[in-house]
Amino acid sequence: MAAPIGTRETYDSGPGARDGKSAGIREDLSNIIYNISPEDTPFMSGIGKSSCDNTLFEWQIDTLADASVLNTLIEGDDATVIPVDEMERVSNWTQISGKTVQTSGTAEAVDFAGRKSTHAYQVAKRAKELKLDMEKMLLSSEAGSAGASGTARKTKAVGAWITTTSQPAGVVGIEDDIRVTMENCWEAGAKPNILMVDGPTKQAISEMAQTVSPLQTTANAASPAHVVAAVDIYVSDFGNLKIVPNRLMPLGVGYFLDYEFWDIAYLRPFMTHDLARTGDSESQQLLVEYGLRSKNEAASAQVTGW
Repeated sequence: MAAPIGTRETYDSGPGARDGKSAGIREDLSNIIYNISPEDTPFMSGIGKSSCDNTLFEWQIDTLADASVLNTLIEGDDATVIPVDEMERVSNWTQISGKTVQTSGTAEAVDFAGRKSTHAYQVAKRAKELKLDMEKMLLSSEAGSAGASGTARKTKAVGAWITTTSQPAGVVGIEDDIRVTMENCWEAGAKPNILMVDGPTKQAISEMAQTVSPLQTTANAASPAHVVAAVDIYVSDFGNLKIVPNRLMPLGVGYFLDYEFWDIAYLRPFMTHDLARTGDSESQQLLVEYGLRSKNEAASAQVTGW
């Protein structure tokens, strides 16, 4: 049975309407916008935060003297003054990172699905992107540079800081590399408790597991559908390592970290400021100026070439 003549139907006013009439009905678009871009920054989130007062910021590091069996004193003898090693002065540069958003007056006025302000949404999105950029740069092997007029400063990154215990991957396998590296760290007085790796390396570490603890076996017995196929904690003779996968890690690199010996020094914390308006649009810049502080690089280690 046909509708009475003159009845207004959705076919006449929605998307795909007859005679090209497509205005009127809003598309069935969820107001919840799903953003699948990865936002986790485990390194930045795990280490400390501090401030600095200059683009070149400095600090001092110190170490204990080697233990000796020669520390014996003669009864009644005068005290002997032994020269001590002075603290080492190290430094790094800050770098500036930022994102810019520009929105036309019309784009801000119209009704976008899922957000009251398209400009505010884009600012929030750029803020997440900025943090991802920072995480990736901090985990790189960038050597750092002072910059110059027309050339951006760069902060020295994790891969360039770690030198005391830095070695290429061996031929035996990942487990042997982890064991040897942890022993070398222990001999150097370091106690890393985080092993940060890329996705493929995390899977390779999980595949090397051959045993399951009694606690895991008991827990899994109550849930037959539950399968443990990952290694999240590696127990070594020289300490335990939490295996932390990071999408922004350099491929084939493993960082053995003690978060207490790293922090981000901010010369200018995260900020947003308006840019000059030159027409029918508004512009804002997100900005941060920061540098990576390695309180003592010998507290960490790295393996490359996995």
